[in-house]
Amino acid sequence: MLDRQSILPAIRDMRDLEVFLASDFVVGVLLEVHIARLDAVFRLLTEHGKNVFIHLDLIQGLKADEYATEFICQTYRPYGIISTKGSVILKAKQKQVKTVQRLFLIDSSSLEKSYRMIERTRPDYIEVLPGLVPKYIREVKARTGIPVFAGGLISTAGEVKAALDAGASVITTSNRTLWNDRHVSS
Repeated sequence: MLDRQSILPAIRDMRDLEVFLASDFVVGVLLEVHIARLDAVFRLLTEHGKNVFIHLDLIQGLKADEYATEFICQTYRPYGIISTKGSVILKAKQKQVKTVQRLFLIDSSSLEKSYRMIERTRPDYIEVLPGLVPKYIREVKARTGIPVFAGGLISTAGEVKAALDAGASVITTSNRTLWNDRHVSS
């Protein structure tokens, strides 16, 4: 499913959701959403044949832990779960939902700590933030053997190309100017 897209639209609000639903994209990322809106959002996604990775850490009104993961996976069956937390990734894998371990490139110490967590959780994908650092996209992909998403601070087509050229599988972005048809293949 992801092989058709080089962009994963990151949905932050209802307007983003409307644009995503009207687009040719099949998979997106659900970022900031209030727990009370999840039923309506997933109903719309289903009606439009769309799938999402849901960023569990950013659901408002829900603590991002194993219990919340189990609830979201059983109730909504999202395409995938994104989290910075290893326990969330492990529970989502247990529920047979695709997983994305999000890691922030802060310094070499945090990167090494992230590698240790990735060895333990073995997510389906890794999201590297910020996605503007091609050197680390290459390194993370080479060291883990896991496909990499690049996200955060990417704002131009040139930055999208640089991240993809560095080996990112897809770019996650809430910048709607980058959500266009040339990033979806038939």
